[in-house]
Amino acid sequence: MRFKTIFATVKATISDKIVDAGKKAGATGATIIPGRGTGINEAKTFFGLTLEAQTDIVLFLVEEHIVQDILKAIGDAGEFDKPGTGIAFVVAVEHVIGLESQMERFKEDVRKQYF
Repeated sequence: MRFKTIFATVKATISDKIVDAGKKAGATGATIIPGRGTGINEAKTFFGLTLEAQTDIVLFLVEEHIVQDILKAIGDAGEFDKPGTGIAFVVAVEHVIGLESQMERFKEDVRKQYF
């Protein structure tokens, strides 16, 4: 079984929306990490203090065969086609431990897809 990690950086106000969309598309869960970042447009300042919107990094560890469905779902939910709304990318995963409780479900999903 092959896994990939989807990383999505989004405004904190839409993290739940992204997680819900990912789960509806087949993800079994997600991890949300608070962060901050900078983009092509510099952060606004007020009296010399930088004002930055909170950013969340939403991680989905998913089976390889559902990556595209989840990317589409979170892209649509987050309106990633509009500037400044978010980005997502996928990283291959070499080894995984700790998913033993979900392995039967993963195997069943694969059987349904191919048989």
